[in-house]
Amino acid sequence: MCTSIVVNKNKTIVGWNLDLLDMEYRVSPADEGVFIEVNDATEGWMPLFGANSRGDFVGMPTCWPADRRSDPAGDGENVIMLDIDLLLQKKTLQEIRDIAAERPVYSIPGLTFMSALSDADGNVLHIVPGQGCSYYEKPEYKILTNFSPYKQNSETHPWMGWDRYHIAKDMLKNASDDFDVEDCFEILKAVSQEVCPTVVSMVYDVTDRTVYWCENREWDKKARKRKCFGESLIE
Repeated sequence: MCTSIVVNKNKTIVGWNLDLLDMEYRVSPADEGVFIEVNDATEGWMPLFGANSRGDFVGMPTCWPADRRSDPAGDGENVIMLDIDLLLQKKTLQEIRDIAAERPVYSIPGLTFMSALSDADGNVLHIVPGQGCSYYEKPEYKILTNFSPYKQNSETHPWMGWDRYHIAKDMLKNASDDFDVEDCFEILKAVSQEVCPTVVSMVYDVTDRTVYWCENREWDKKARKRKCFGESLIE
């Protein structure tokens, strides 16, 4: 369960709720960005989500229900590796867009991870392995929760996030041109979860290259990573 938001008003603002159950995670600030890492039993700590200093953002919601078409089959690209390559600045958003258009993108067996990617210009790329990819050139806003945008609500699941999507959409339809960091946190707060708990809420002011985040829905306790990505503080 997760929620990804990209908003292009006077500023480009990206929001992300990581909803995670029974997995170890950590937020790792670095000069290259602010990464949310998850401890994988095989690979160890993996930077799977977050912002980099170039202006890219990576979110990776799980698609519910899973689609068997996303299972690995033959030649193709692993969606997790593509996301990591963008986050670590090994590839650009446009390069990943080209890859997703040219060859199959798969997830891991039995679980469909989606990509919610954006760049410094506010362009958005959504990839649903086994179903397709959609590119949006600086949209006013884009939202991705845990259902396939290609299927909408034709398949239901308790964790698909149909309600979260519409809460965020209703709030963004009425958003003013001066939409900013605190406005984005208000949306993340409105769609935060407790059953599968929201463990990190992150907002990236792409225009100012500044990352803000809080953990475990402690909305009044935010960390900020400055534009240079060389200093952080607790507000």
